[in-house]
Amino acid sequence: MTAREITEYMETLHNEEQRQVLQRFFKTAPGEYGEGDAFLGLKVPQTREVVRAAKNTPLSEVPELLMSRWHEVRLCGLLIMVSKFEKQAAKRLEHDAEAIRRRDEIVAMYLKYAEQANNWDLVDLSAPKILGHWLLLPTLLGDKRETLDAQAASPCLWRQRMSMVCTWKTTQQGDPSWCLRYAEIHLRHPHDLMHKATGWMLREMGKRCSMELLRDFLRQHAHDMPRTTLRYAIERMSDEERKEWLQNC
Repeated sequence: MTAREITEYMETLHNEEQRQVLQRFFKTAPGEYGEGDAFLGLKVPQTREVVRAAKNTPLSEVPELLMSRWHEVRLCGLLIMVSKFEKQAAKRLEHDAEAIRRRDEIVAMYLKYAEQANNWDLVDLSAPKILGHWLLLPTLLGDKRETLDAQAASPCLWRQRMSMVCTWKTTQQGDPSWCLRYAEIHLRHPHDLMHKATGWMLREMGKRCSMELLRDFLRQHAHDMPRTTLRYAIERMSDEERKEWLQNC
């Protein structure tokens, strides 16, 4: 399937009632973080069905999807990239030279068009499975920390969120270092979407790696972090411990 064929098909699935719900939910009004975004009114499972049907779409067609005015079409492009990356990241291909080249090609494209993932769902459904997984694999793209630091230092909110949310994958594999690094970098970020993302990733780090590491981080930073970040970070703790953190910080 070509990008044009995918777009035209997705446009036939337009649902006006759902479109209006999504426009409100994703804050597309003037002055809101999703200002100007346009929706067709598709639910994520519908988009995933399109992705399955379009699994053989060439990577060269994906940029056209990522540049679409439609939120769901951009999501489709991102999920096609996820599918292609995961195929090249199979255990037997981790050190395969051609697979490394193809994974790096996907990551390079993802970073080139990162600002088209311009809402939290687009970031959250793609960053861990592309950028986060890449952190765990051989690459020829250079220093991974420098690459991720560049996203964290970007003025673009969505690149910043990518640098934080992609650590979900490394945390799942038992490595807390990426999460702790970017949680500290983003600790005083002014935007609520980053407060939530940072707290969420800290919570998952505690759950997957070490609650004591989470407590150590909170002992150092809880007094300085946004309340939302703290609330998200301590969600897996007992009621009694959560109350103690909230009362003392």
